[in-house]
Amino acid sequence: MPRLFCFGLGFTGQALAAALRAEGWAVAGTVRDPARAAALTAEGIEAWPFDRDRPLEDPAALAGTTHLLASAPPDGVAAPSGDPVLDRHGADIAALMPGLAWAGYLSTTGVYGDRGGGTVDEDSALDPSGERGRRRVAAERGWLDLWRDRGVPVHVFRLSGIYGPGRSALDQVRRGTAKRIDKPGQVFNRIHVEDIVAVLRASMARPNPGAVYNVADDDPAPSPDVIAHACALLGMDPPPLVPFAEADLSPMARSFYADSKRVANDRIKTELGVTLKYPSYRDGLAAQLAAERGQG
Repeated sequence: MPRLFCFGLGFTGQALAAALRAEGWAVAGTVRDPARAAALTAEGIEAWPFDRDRPLEDPAALAGTTHLLASAPPDGVAAPSGDPVLDRHGADIAALMPGLAWAGYLSTTGVYGDRGGGTVDEDSALDPSGERGRRRVAAERGWLDLWRDRGVPVHVFRLSGIYGPGRSALDQVRRGTAKRIDKPGQVFNRIHVEDIVAVLRASMARPNPGAVYNVADDDPAPSPDVIAHACALLGMDPPPLVPFAEADLSPMARSFYADSKRVANDRIKTELGVTLKYPSYRDGLAAQLAAERGQG
């Protein structure tokens, strides 16, 4: 039986786990909260608490894994890679998974930095704008070194802004947290969680260790346009535009607006044969709303 081990059973990890469990896969992984680990285990997903200060109590939990997904972000600790999974269990991954057929590391298109609205592909230079992006570049390098030095079949996936049910512009508008920040010229891609799962599964079916893939939709757009579209779908007035210079944003949110680029996604289509289910945020939001209303 194939077995997925996911370091980081978050939004994307759980979506992949659900799809694979429906086909009879065994699934295991990690979370930060011990209580949540116990709850997932009760549901049939073996789960263990994990972070840099709390590595796996028994690395033998990795034994028998055929597919590995790492979605835990770098934590900023000045360690060999800055990636808690690699720094705590990189050697275990190489030693305890002799039957590993595929490994995926979830990175971000933030590694490309700001391109002033220009287009990047997987061969573009990595030039992150801030510290978070630089950590991602270091983590990517560490995972690819695990492939080059130890033969672990690592693939890197650079994700655009992730959305899906419970985590979309529709949900932000309903919660009253949606903001329309006006920064002229700023555009970015998004990607629906179902399309991420489709890309990961296509890569599992066609392993190509060392490969890097941009995982993005076909429709880079300004953030205010997405919020306005979500409001129109819900029959609500959009919040007013707020100039970026006047916006009350957290440092993390402000860093997000530092980058503007269009992400080319040809490789997932030509190499993996993926057809995006939601090529635009319009498709994804419409499908979510239809499903919520029992029309999907």
